Amino acid sequence: QVQLVISGGGSVQAGGSLRLSCAASGYTFSRTCMAWFRQALGKEREGVAAISTGGGISYDSDSVKGRFTISRDNAKNTVYLQMNSLKPEDTAMYYCAATSGAACPSSLRSVYFRYWGQGTQVNVSS
Repeated sequence: QVQLVISGGGSVQAGGSLRLSCAASGYTFSRTCMAWFRQALGKEREGVAAISTGGGISYDSDSVKGRFTISRDNAKNTVYLQMNSLKPEDTAMYYCAATSGAACPSSLRSVYFRYWGQGTQVNVSS
């Protein structure tokens, strides 16, 4: 049974940092593309960042470039999202996701990801 368990969300003031972790089990983590998505209240889910099996990184959202960093530790079956210089507009439910294959899709759309974590809330106050 595939499981993606997210930890590390919470509340922080603008300018602060949080690190999200997503621990995977039930499949071969090292052979799948991993990504982070977020969904703010009343808005559509959007891709934040993705990382390939080999560590190639793609950022889908221009708003997080230079502030968020995705990484993975295949030995720990875990993907991370380091979020720095947080802004109130980063407030959202954050999800990790995995593809069923090795390659990251050309566009970071949720339809391309088969497995999903339960989500963790991130609140950034001004």
